[in-house]
Amino acid sequence: MKLDFATYKDKVMGCWAGKNIGGVLGAPFECHRQMNNVEFYTQDLSNGPPPNDDLDLQLIWLSAVERYGRQVNASILGEYWLSYVIPNWAEYGIAKSNMVAGLAPPLSGHFLNGYKDSCGCFIRSEIWACLAPGRPEIAARYAYEDGIVDHSGEGVYGEIFCAALQSAAFVESDTRKLIDIGLSYIPEDSAVTRCVRMAVKCYDDKLPLADARKKIHNTAPGTFGLLGRRIADMPTENGTMELGASGFDCPENIGFTIAGWLYGEGDFGKALCAAVNCGEDTDCTAATLGAIMGIVSGASKLPEKWTAPLNDKIATMCINRTSGGIFVPDTVTQLTDRVLRVTPAFLGADMCDLFAEGGYTIDCLDADKLNCPVDDFLPRHLANEWPRGITLKELIALDPHVVRHVSPTHTVLVDYGDDIYFDDEPRQIKISVINSDIMKQQMWCTVKAYVPENVYLTRGDQFKLQLNTLYGDKGETVLEIDASDYSGAEIEILIDVSLVGRHTSTPVKALLLRRPVE
Repeated sequence: MKLDFATYKDKVMGCWAGKNIGGVLGAPFECHRQMNNVEFYTQDLSNGPPPNDDLDLQLIWLSAVERYGRQVNASILGEYWLSYVIPNWAEYGIAKSNMVAGLAPPLSGHFLNGYKDSCGCFIRSEIWACLAPGRPEIAARYAYEDGIVDHSGEGVYGEIFCAALQSAAFVESDTRKLIDIGLSYIPEDSAVTRCVRMAVKCYDDKLPLADARKKIHNTAPGTFGLLGRRIADMPTENGTMELGASGFDCPENIGFTIAGWLYGEGDFGKALCAAVNCGEDTDCTAATLGAIMGIVSGASKLPEKWTAPLNDKIATMCINRTSGGIFVPDTVTQLTDRVLRVTPAFLGADMCDLFAEGGYTIDCLDADKLNCPVDDFLPRHLANEWPRGITLKELIALDPHVVRHVSPTHTVLVDYGDDIYFDDEPRQIKISVINSDIMKQQMWCTVKAYVPENVYLTRGDQFKLQLNTLYGDKGETVLEIDASDYSGAEIEILIDVSLVGRHTSTPVKALLLRRPVE
């Protein structure tokens, strides 16, 4: 089906306006474990909305897309993160620290990250939905790239769920169908899935929202509403609210978002307030829900009661503007216009008809094809970036200790195994090379590794691998490292993957850290 320009513009603007409204509404109640009784904004908005981080991080991603287009990936987003994201708290700070230490995504989002399952990336899903409207299989791919910069596991599942749902919302308005579409892109046994299904069950069972809140929480207990409190002071509401693992916050907050949507029963303000009234990460839940409902309705149908106090304005707090190189819009209208300008180049001519009467149109999936496809093959325009041998489901299933390096001709996977440590025992790293299906040629490649002095490659330092064009085929070898005579704290291994008869060469860095004394 085709999405016409006027409808697309209205829905993009509705997305950002709804996101802005929800973030402002929920901000004063963030980090509190309590049942709130919110009915409207509680801040003084006479001078415009206060700064909130739930929208502004995506402005950084938009700048990256404006420069790199569809080529944007976790590595590029990581560099933008280091340059332009100010906060050093929780997962944001840990990801920065890991990247500064030389750990590329997904290691940056996973290694020693106690907040990897938290809420910081599902709040960034809207940019991918807006750039790939009615194409959840594309939005989910980029959400994955985004999420692994500073999250892993449930945190990433949360963003994929939201991005797929929001993308589908450009062409589908049925709440239950949209929830099912989002769930089809993440593992059935994930905690995010369990919390979403619990929210649906509570609503269907006609439980009061206060009781639904407790059931959703206890399905995958989080700790966001307890931040800054001593254990002795943590409210358990007479034992009915379990204490969860620190940082395990995404699943229940996604559940609260869905609960707000259902219990709001189509009323924009009632739904956002219901999400906020569940407590915990209230600006994230309300902002995400506001974006969803804004896409479904379009900006033209958002209640003036909620839009007028913000007067179209955006206020940011997390973006480093001092270095230049990034333009921050001041209004929802400006942000919408920028998205509209970049989408045709992002999607490509095979999906976007620039010469359609009345403005460009976008080819979207039909309603019966919005769920994650069983075979998960890729649209043609992503063939360069994502070799057909790596499906979205396979990406999600990849261990976070596997780092990808993508070139036009091939993809290199560096598999560290169970961790990234070394000691006096022999250590192995598996190298896989996958032929790009865009080239469709049998090729050979040479893998050569370089290690520091007193580190030895016991199986040799050069290998020659055949790159077949068969689906799922890959060339693989194993580097075996002996560091028993090495005294340094880390080992930096340089791996060069060169294609025989082609000029393309992929230099890859693998980093091992000395195992700490337990």
